[in-house]
Amino acid sequence: MSDFAELHFEGEVYKLPVVEGTENEKALDISKLRGQSGLITIDPGYKNTGSTESAITFLDGEKGILRYRGYPIEQLAEKSSFLEVAFLIIYGELPNAEELKKWETEITYHTLIHEDFKVLLEGFPSNAHPMGVLSSCVTALTAFYPDSLDPVRSKDEVRISIVRLMAKLPTLASWAYKNEIGQPLLYPKNSMDYASNFLRMMFATPAEDFDPDPVVVNALNTLLILHADHEQNCSTSTVRIVGSSHASLYASVSAGINALWGPLHGGANQAVIEMLEAIKSDGGDADKYLAKAKDKDDPFRLMGFGHRVYKNFDPRARIIKKAADDVLGKLGVNDPILDIAKKLEESALSDPYFVERKLYPNVDFYSGIIYRALRIPTNMFTVMFALGRLPGWIGQWKEMRENNEPIGRPRQVYTGENERDYTDVSKR
Repeated sequence: MSDFAELHFEGEVYKLPVVEGTENEKALDISKLRGQSGLITIDPGYKNTGSTESAITFLDGEKGILRYRGYPIEQLAEKSSFLEVAFLIIYGELPNAEELKKWETEITYHTLIHEDFKVLLEGFPSNAHPMGVLSSCVTALTAFYPDSLDPVRSKDEVRISIVRLMAKLPTLASWAYKNEIGQPLLYPKNSMDYASNFLRMMFATPAEDFDPDPVVVNALNTLLILHADHEQNCSTSTVRIVGSSHASLYASVSAGINALWGPLHGGANQAVIEMLEAIKSDGGDADKYLAKAKDKDDPFRLMGFGHRVYKNFDPRARIIKKAADDVLGKLGVNDPILDIAKKLEESALSDPYFVERKLYPNVDFYSGIIYRALRIPTNMFTVMFALGRLPGWIGQWKEMRENNEPIGRPRQVYTGENERDYTDVSKR
């Protein structure tokens, strides 16, 4: 294979180096193209543009492969805990027993939130969206920990910022939920594991404690692992480009939360439930909507089926389908919305129309079902996504800073007016 490609333009030949990753992915290095030729490339949405080289996540959408630091997602979801996977993503290797114990202890120690956050939360109206509250609170961490703003930090200072964010985000997320429903805020109970502690802060009250079912805890742990990182998606790219200005970890992750908030990104599992509710309101006929989905002239589209990256079965969906079945079986939920979901799932997995087009249920479909079964309101779904994606955001921010990557500064092709003279307002 040649180590460069040639671009022929206006009688000149420009050599573009070929970069090859460890999984034989090939890319053209155009970083010097503008300086040599004056040309830039246009790639709306950056669909074919690599913004960085990363050692964190490998994704092959054609083959349905997802690995964190080389470990298949199937093995991690079955055998690991979320905090163990978070350590792997952030620091590059699975922790040994001593490292894992220290990591878990540090995070447990830092789960409490400064009491002044209560004043901040009181300033939000009760109908404030939890993602807006969460993003604001994460940004506010910079005020409580001003040392995190220093662009030249020691490894110890970076580590404590990482630990604080991993520890405090579940507390902040649960407080955003409690603020919305008007219930008293609950403090973390550090004798519990990460997922159990979060569920208790969500659903316990001062009058009645909450001890989550192990099946539910396992399902949440699995969901968090499956969402932990997903290559250079919209929110992750946002974290990296904000961090490239040497913004703090808290400011960068807050930006990622806002990017995730968009319905085309983190809101997909919420869209699944909204679709199911619309079908129920129209009589609950799943077959009718399956027919609409097949009709190319009908604007209706099934939410939670297929994936813009995976051209095969989403490997995360294979894993979370079992967790969804376990949760529904254990809780014995009687919900017509979930009955419609099961009907759609069965049809999509067997109907030749969907099978031939590989429109399989994806992770958003099953995560929406699980959150609905757990009584988590739909506007909290994206918050749950943010909890899972946090290690990826941190790991990507850390990698970008350690690689001393330049500040992000995309180019453009100008399509506006040519130069023209100003005219007085009376003459326009």
